[in-house]
Amino acid sequence: MHPVLHFKTITHHKFLVMKYCFRLGLYRQGLLHDLSKYSPSEFWVGAKYYQGTCSPNNAERRATGCSTAWLHHKGRNKHHFEYWIDYSLNSSERMCGMEMPRRYVAEMFCDRVAACRVYLGSAYTDASAYDYYEKSKHRYIIHPRTAELLESALRVLSEQGEEAAFQWVRKNILMK
Repeated sequence: MHPVLHFKTITHHKFLVMKYCFRLGLYRQGLLHDLSKYSPSEFWVGAKYYQGTCSPNNAERRATGCSTAWLHHKGRNKHHFEYWIDYSLNSSERMCGMEMPRRYVAEMFCDRVAACRVYLGSAYTDASAYDYYEKSKHRYIIHPRTAELLESALRVLSEQGEEAAFQWVRKNILMK
């Protein structure tokens, strides 16, 4: 059990996302980002499965078969594409991703950059968030336009750096 280390990790992450959201003018989202991580149902599970180099949710999944903390978290935080999964009206699909409001796509971008910075530490590069996305995207149930926006922003970050990526997000996600 590592409550102090977990608290420091989630607070550092929250601070980075807040800083990134403020850069985009998303002040309310920056302030409210991930507050559910401090709720008992998420915090104590995170402290129990704390590792420091990755989310404790996978450790909980390995130990118990599912992550109750993640189920709680993604159901309360609109910046996760999993929040936007619903039954499809198309009879050939069971579930599908709904298109996310653009302000939450921008927050999702900030969240992914911050998570990579926190968990990778000095090994972080501007390519880290894009590389992680590329490795996992085949498993995602995400709306195609949402995926395109997120992937494009992460690619700009990877290829052109942070300043260019934030300019791209402002221009192509928030201003449209």
